Amino acid sequence: MSQLYQFKTTQLIPASPEKVWEFIATPENLNKITPDSMAFKTVSADQGKMFPGMIISYIVKPFPFVSFNWVTEITHVEEGKYFVDEQRFGPYAFWHHKHFIEASGKGTLMTDVVDYKVPFGFIGDIANAIVVRKKLEEIFRFRTEIIEKLFGKGNSE
Repeated sequence: MSQLYQFKTTQLIPASPEKVWEFIATPENLNKITPDSMAFKTVSADQGKMFPGMIISYIVKPFPFVSFNWVTEITHVEEGKYFVDEQRFGPYAFWHHKHFIEASGKGTLMTDVVDYKVPFGFIGDIANAIVVRKKLEEIFRFRTEIIEKLFGKGNSE
């Protein structure tokens, strides 16, 4: 049985919480903050802001010649503060991603907390150690860079 992992990142964005929320709560913007190498494509999502119960379908290609259909549900939303997306179908055995924003004296602090489990038991644990965790780190580094280009540079952890 594989274990549950957690990935956490924070970024200080020199913009108002309202502007940051408007950007992150719009599903189409996921395409902008995902590396081109992932061939990420939103297949279906309601237009406009997210809401609890919203289903979003994607196609993602994390590695050459490997693509997945990925379906997530927005399970919780507190306007201007946080939302949660959970995988319904996709590459992970479990995926629970919390997105938090809060006002900071220097802008907005955005925190992402991803709890995930890789399929295939101990083989998945080995894959996580060798490649999955590194891929997550790469994706979130890219997101940090794009958000800095869009909003200006703050600090990241």
